[in-house]
Amino acid sequence: MSSWVRDETRDEPATGCQAALGADEADLFGLLEAEGLGRHAAAHVTPPGAAWLASASPYPRSTLSLWESRPTAPAVLPCGSAFDVVNVPAVFGRRMLDRLWEEGPGSGPVAVHRGRMLLFAAPGTAHRLPALLHWEEWGGAIPSLLCHGRGDAVAVPALSAPADGARTTSRWLVAPDSRQPWLPGPEVLLWACVRAARAASAAAVRVSIFPPAGPDANVYDVSRRR
Repeated sequence: MSSWVRDETRDEPATGCQAALGADEADLFGLLEAEGLGRHAAAHVTPPGAAWLASASPYPRSTLSLWESRPTAPAVLPCGSAFDVVNVPAVFGRRMLDRLWEEGPGSGPVAVHRGRMLLFAAPGTAHRLPALLHWEEWGGAIPSLLCHGRGDAVAVPALSAPADGARTTSRWLVAPDSRQPWLPGPEVLLWACVRAARAASAAAVRVSIFPPAGPDANVYDVSRRR
């Protein structure tokens, strides 16, 4: 075991959500680097991204050392300091992602967990987004959202997929790759919710300018007339 790994009972709480980890960071995920997982990839967390995730924990060094020894193990992290999480049904969440990436500013980290999509958002989003949705005229068309903020915790996927290729109930769609990732706020996610609801509504409505033909009506193909 490397000398920088300290016993969790002697670990010191982080002084902030972006607690500095010093030069040790280069050694924390040597295993990931050796496997080629340290480069940016949608399915895997980079070492800087892992440091950002760990900054949400009261004991970031212990969290990182645990991940170094078990990079395929999921974890539970508190919300409210480094990030909030907006938890939406997977299909609606995919529509939100489409809007965010095709028409908007993009997204922060995004994960799938047990049929739900977890959108990592700026701290404070969990408190403000429900109030904004309440006043939005499309609020009734938006499925129930679970907003996790201060006092809540969420299960996050493993840093990397199992080596045997086994399917898991959790995986990253947009993995953290920076110590300070951009995170959408409540206004951005409100915009994405409304756009996704409009897209779903438009897909469900089929309007025709011609009434349906009766069962005994004679139908002529006028395209063949001269």
